Amino acid sequence: MDQPAAPAPRLTTRPFSQVNVFSAEPLAGNPVAVVHAADGVAEEQMAAFARWTNLSETTFLLTPTDPAADYRLRIFTPGGELPFAGHPTLGSAHAWLVAGGRPATEGRVAQECAAGLITLRLEQGDGRAHDAGRLAFAAPPLARSGPVDPADVDRALTEVGLEQTDLVDAAWVDNGPGWMGLLLTDAEAVLRAASQAGSELKIGLVGPHRSVAAPADVEVRAFVPGLGIPEDPVTGSLNAGLAQWLIGAGRLPARYAAAQGTALARAGRVHVEQDATDPETIWVGGDCVTVLDGTVRM
Repeated sequence: MDQPAAPAPRLTTRPFSQVNVFSAEPLAGNPVAVVHAADGVAEEQMAAFARWTNLSETTFLLTPTDPAADYRLRIFTPGGELPFAGHPTLGSAHAWLVAGGRPATEGRVAQECAAGLITLRLEQGDGRAHDAGRLAFAAPPLARSGPVDPADVDRALTEVGLEQTDLVDAAWVDNGPGWMGLLLTDAEAVLRAASQAGSELKIGLVGPHRSVAAPADVEVRAFVPGLGIPEDPVTGSLNAGLAQWLIGAGRLPARYAAAQGTALARAGRVHVEQDATDPETIWVGGDCVTVLDGTVRM
């Protein structure tokens, strides 16, 4: 005797945004999918939806558990959850503001995530009166820093198709995802690199532009195939870690612009600034614009 079919799962409709980050041009930066009012969504559903969107990150806005936070955020890649990531932080804060979120402190947003409390400042626009603006987050402390074992450096260079002669320095710049930073001789070396499928390393490359006509001060690329992202178009967490390392070492100025996404025709721009009154604080900012909004059934 045939068994009755199992009842279909009950679907709940929730507000949804897809925000472009690190460019005011809708198709030029890095998109993040944002599910609003996500309390009650199971972790398995979050992970499944992140795999379905197939973006580098998908986020879920939740009620905070920390009284100092304006909201809580969970961040998923197609390969799993991250404690922190930069472009999802900016894009999610933008989506929250545009949807009517009002921070407890004017001009500041406090985000709770697995990495702790992240402070954001609104640098342009008001986030509510229109759908574009520039936000910046305060780079979180590095969970891992310092020199990289030479064997790991050799492996990383091999995996991105570069030589020792392309390398200036290397350091761990891990603020959650696990970044290894490689400072290269110039932007041309950064753009020559090629990701190798299957690598578990999270490799970030940075090199200076030599021409005064260059679009930015440095070129950055991020390779994370182990998380289902062969190359991330524009990466806030990596730029934050690189800035903490390279500004601290005197290799980059206190204020600069990074180009990322060039190899993917994305033309992202990341604006980095060391706080004038608190040198320990590095602000990492970018323009944001909502490209899609509506609802999602989960």
